[in-house]
Amino acid sequence: MPPSLALFLWLVVLVMLLRYDPARRPDTSPGLWIPVLWVSIVASRLPSQWLGVRQMAAQAYDEGNSLDRIIYSVLIVMAIGVLMSRSVKWRDVLARHIAVVGVLLFALFSVVWSDFPLVAFKRWFRDLGLYLGILIVWSDPRPLEAVRTVLRRLCFLLIPLSIVLYKYYPDTGRQYDLWTGQPSYVGATTSKNMLGLLCLASGLFFVWDTMTRWRDRSEPRAQRILLVNVAFIGMTIWLLTLAHSATSSACLTLGCVVLAAAHGKGGSRRLALFMLPVPVAICLYAVLSLGFGVDLGATFAPVLGRDATLTGRTQIWNTLIAMQTSPLVGAGYESFWMGSRLQRVWASDAGMINEAHNGYLQVYLNLGAMGLLLLFGVLIGTYWRIWKGLRAFPAIGSFGLALWTVLVVYNVTEAAFLGGVLWTALLMMMGPLEGHGGQQQPAAAKAPGHSKWRHLKPRVAAVSVTSLSSRPSTPMLLSARRRKL
Repeated sequence: MPPSLALFLWLVVLVMLLRYDPARRPDTSPGLWIPVLWVSIVASRLPSQWLGVRQMAAQAYDEGNSLDRIIYSVLIVMAIGVLMSRSVKWRDVLARHIAVVGVLLFALFSVVWSDFPLVAFKRWFRDLGLYLGILIVWSDPRPLEAVRTVLRRLCFLLIPLSIVLYKYYPDTGRQYDLWTGQPSYVGATTSKNMLGLLCLASGLFFVWDTMTRWRDRSEPRAQRILLVNVAFIGMTIWLLTLAHSATSSACLTLGCVVLAAAHGKGGSRRLALFMLPVPVAICLYAVLSLGFGVDLGATFAPVLGRDATLTGRTQIWNTLIAMQTSPLVGAGYESFWMGSRLQRVWASDAGMINEAHNGYLQVYLNLGAMGLLLLFGVLIGTYWRIWKGLRAFPAIGSFGLALWTVLVVYNVTEAAFLGGVLWTALLMMMGPLEGHGGQQQPAAAKAPGHSKWRHLKPRVAAVSVTSLSSRPSTPMLLSARRRKL
């Protein structure tokens, strides 16, 4: 098949999926296209890279591209316009996510001590657009359906495109090692690890979406949705196999175990037992590795099919830790990988890299110990919100817990904090957990006129059932509640 024809067929399939997706709701907000575009850029390539705009490598990395800045600015202005049009108490929203706000404010303040303050501020302003997209999801009348819409459209766009680029555009969809000539498959992304991360997010979402809709499999609409989900699960697994990303493969398996535990018989009880060992194991790993110097990588690396150095990562970490940076506040937001430090890294045995291949170390290099503490605050806050939501409605909390667990584990060997599709998906899920996590089951357990629910508006009560598959008795309770209100 000619490459141009394959690309045209992909475009036709994309339009059909977006137009006739059985999961699509007719009243979906057009504003959700803004977070879709943001996450698509984060998960794949810069706009200038897609359009073939070339620039000197060092200049492009430090200063960015004017075309990218224009596109980012337009998306940010559009996001602000959408948010201003919605009647939301933003003070309450920001107060509920004070840890995320703290990270953003400290990152902005770190521009002051950066060696490249203007570049650091540009990068902070660029990344602010991603959080504005998350606010659009949080402020949607049906935040859970908004999350589903964003992730489905992201996968519709990038998963089939990665297959087309791999098969028909090898110059774009593949990369070759400079020394061995060994190919690596990148698809619509810029590296095999990014392709693995995209497949990880896609696999987790479609597996979770399939599990939550499985109870309605006798309905024609649900059957069509499940058929699309199964097709994308198959494409995702095939792409993940091509990418040879051991971390993403292991994390996808771990995430599916969490989801299976949640949606099986007695899932809420099993997840309650599962939630405590997860943070305990993470703390134990941190204490043994950082406090006592135990090399756990050499122990678990063979399980992932890697050598004791985790494919050279331990050498990279030692090189980066030995470099002189401020241990308290770091080099400044996104400022470590610039200037003389970048040249020193490239001249060392670590090679020509631009990330630490460890999310915790990456945050430490840029924002220091203060940044790490604020990051831990975000993780603890999201974990606590997931815990509360899981007890009320496991269908939502299970996806949040799977994302949280996978994100924390994934960042041991890759850098995906403060950006990326996993980080964005986890923060987006905080909206549904707040909107539904504490409402549905307690409303069924107490009388409709109970004082705990008198402050709720009828619109909020309607959202809690229309966005989710619920028990047959729930609509009757809702009707009674509407009459009471």
